[in-house]
Amino acid sequence: MRADDCPAVETPEFLLAALEQASDAVVIVDSDRRVRHFNAAAERIWGFSRAEVLGRDADLFGLYDHQLRQIAAADQAASGRPVRKRDSEITIHHRDGRPIRVALSVSRVAIDGNVNTMAFVRDITVDIARRDKMALLNLVADKTNRGVVVTDRSLGIVYTNAAFAGLFGYSPEEVMGRQVGQLLAGPHSDRAALSRLRRRIGARDDGDEEILAYDRNGDEIWLSITVKAFRNERGRIKYIFGLLTDISETRQLRSLQQLIMGALADEVPITEISDRLCRRVEIIAPDVVSSVLHVDADGLIHPLGGPSLPAEYSRALDGVAIGPEIGSCGSAAYYGRAVLADNIDTDPRWQPFKAMPLAAGLKACWSTPIKAKDGRVIGTFAFYFRECRAPSRWHQRIVEACVHLGALAIERKEARAQIARLAYHDMLTGLPNRAQLRHLIDHAIKGCHDGQNVALLFLDLDHFKDVNDTLGHSAGDELLVELTRRLRARIQPGDMLGRLGGDEFVIVLPNGDPARASLIASEITEALTSPLRLGDRQVPISASMGISVYPDNATDIDTLMQQADAAMYKAKQAGRATYRFFSVDMNRLDEQRLIHIAALRNAIANDALKLHYQPQTRTVDGSIYGAEALARWHDPVLGEVPPLKFIRLAEECGLIEQIGMWSIREACRQLAAWRRAGLDVPCVSVNLSPINFQNRNLAAVVAENLATNGLPPEALMLEITESVLMKERSVAIETMNAIRELGVGLSLDDFGTGYSSLSRLAHLPIRELKIDRAFMRDIERDASALAVATAVVRVGQSLGMTVVAEGVETEAQRNVLKTLGCDVVQGYLFAPALPPEAFERWLLDHAVEQASTMLRRLSQSLPQPRETPLPGIAGKRSA
Repeated sequence: MRADDCPAVETPEFLLAALEQASDAVVIVDSDRRVRHFNAAAERIWGFSRAEVLGRDADLFGLYDHQLRQIAAADQAASGRPVRKRDSEITIHHRDGRPIRVALSVSRVAIDGNVNTMAFVRDITVDIARRDKMALLNLVADKTNRGVVVTDRSLGIVYTNAAFAGLFGYSPEEVMGRQVGQLLAGPHSDRAALSRLRRRIGARDDGDEEILAYDRNGDEIWLSITVKAFRNERGRIKYIFGLLTDISETRQLRSLQQLIMGALADEVPITEISDRLCRRVEIIAPDVVSSVLHVDADGLIHPLGGPSLPAEYSRALDGVAIGPEIGSCGSAAYYGRAVLADNIDTDPRWQPFKAMPLAAGLKACWSTPIKAKDGRVIGTFAFYFRECRAPSRWHQRIVEACVHLGALAIERKEARAQIARLAYHDMLTGLPNRAQLRHLIDHAIKGCHDGQNVALLFLDLDHFKDVNDTLGHSAGDELLVELTRRLRARIQPGDMLGRLGGDEFVIVLPNGDPARASLIASEITEALTSPLRLGDRQVPISASMGISVYPDNATDIDTLMQQADAAMYKAKQAGRATYRFFSVDMNRLDEQRLIHIAALRNAIANDALKLHYQPQTRTVDGSIYGAEALARWHDPVLGEVPPLKFIRLAEECGLIEQIGMWSIREACRQLAAWRRAGLDVPCVSVNLSPINFQNRNLAAVVAENLATNGLPPEALMLEITESVLMKERSVAIETMNAIRELGVGLSLDDFGTGYSSLSRLAHLPIRELKIDRAFMRDIERDASALAVATAVVRVGQSLGMTVVAEGVETEAQRNVLKTLGCDVVQGYLFAPALPPEAFERWLLDHAVEQASTMLRRLSQSLPQPRETPLPGIAGKRSA
């Protein structure tokens, strides 16, 4: 390359002085590769003084490496034309060995007629580090699952990460420069929330907001947006950073779950729960109107929630039967799948019902069935739209959560209704029980206006005990069910029928004057004249009835009941199968009640009560397990008084505790007598009242009776009812623990008829569970009764308890219980409650039967002897 082809420098001194002030390092190398110039910036980069460098070979400083060689090669290829190479990045080394990354620009210059190479060197180590850091930050931003967006001060987008593209469907090229608000906001976005974000940015108040945004396809996305402003040295906003988190499921849908579960825990009514659910849904999906419907066991629709629907529309839906052409909800419930009507006006399923939703501006409806765990459709959850459309992906996610929550709420409602039915209704007949009857009577009295009456009929079956004693309790239950059917047929829809217990029923006649009460009583008497067929027998049926009238006879419930009861006894004294009105000269307290109380006191004082014993046998081998002692009372004047009557009377007049103590003494005495006579009765069960367990001396009394009769503690079992557990009195629990410490067993009687004791059962000293006889009826055919019996057996055995089934009257019932693994059975199949002498005879007969059965089994299990042939025959064969 010739010198005249290079830029001429006329005043080298001026050039060198200018280069000395340059911020970049400047090194001039002559044609012999010797350093001719080395400015102050070069001294700082390399750490050498110019005195140490000038005149030395440029290779020592990394300048005449491949970059300069490339220039030399380019010079040759250019045939002597001047060549400049700029901004190559190379690595040089400081005199202390530290590597330095620099940007190198080189050119040829002619100085004093000679061609020289001038190198401009800039330290870019910090810039490289910053660039690498930015590359790393970009890599991290693209790997995060949160959307990142950076805008300029006017909210124009300058950067988005990969998660942003995945969230909204826009590539970085599509969004660059667009306004972020216009890109993501939609018809139902909260403009106020967006304005708050802008104000926070301007006020240096970084924060976050929850906003409904829309993706490229128009689908809704709930976002939590965190923003931060980056400012320059003068405090002006340069960039705005936004971190976007999809909270559609994690926050919004979870809030639905928290809302409903909290309401269920607080025992909020189902209608309020449904309203809360709909209101919350309409907040997170502002373009819908939602509703919740309940579908009852008869397939009828009942609105539960729909606060944004017109009230008259919801009322019109109540009681509508589901079906294939009953709008969206009725069809969804009928088919058990989601149904969409994207145009209510033209959809054939909506034609009979479309007027009211269309008038309210609702043009489309999407309904999804709510199903119970067993697959039953128990409700629907519907979205109404104000435009003809289908649900979005966001709507589908909401409904997936809501149908599950709706199922929880409706199943909870059904469970509570079932519990209430068990608590306030008689299990056998389905009628209101004593507790519910008081509410019904009170309601009737409060609704009684001036000049109106409420008549109360107290009905008691005649000779019901004879049916139980001769045909068994199963026949007695069948009779009570038939009686209930006949009574219902004789009363009006507004009248009320209930069962107090046993064979006692009450009929309440709102606005029922004496004339109507007399008519109803006469019709009932006539209806009962036809005998009832029980199996192959015709059983006569009749009832005695007493009538009292509000306010003529009394103004409070208890007095009305007492007066009607007294009038009923008058009807019995008149020959039964009739009715009597209460009159002022008929005073229950002075007549029947006082007579019965006096007679009962006398019977207790003179040991006139008797214990009968019903055997209990093991299912596995039929051996005797024990006997239950049951109190019986035959009065010379009153005759045979049913246990339900005199036990209730004893509870009312404070004699029940004495009966319990007497029963313990008599049962221990009788058991000791049997054992002395050589009769093997392992254990006797005695029924006690909850009041007995309020006596802190009960354990001492039990111990004294066992010691007096020389009995071990395991020979006695004390039966308690669930009411002892439900009241949760500390004295009763302490008494129970004291009795168990003696070694005496505790049996929980009538288990399953209550519903509040199961949670405490495992923590109480119970040794035996008794399945109430009410569950034995049709256990071989009734799935519900079988399920209860199965549950009781499993619960009892899992807790190490013996399970006893009462009221077993058929072989089929015994076989079912044996299959379930029930430990012990008792009932009319084996024997009724027997007087001691009869029980002894039964016990001996049972022992003989057991021995005979054992001998038969033994003989069948032994090998049969082979016949021995006669000698003559044998000889002939041998010959």
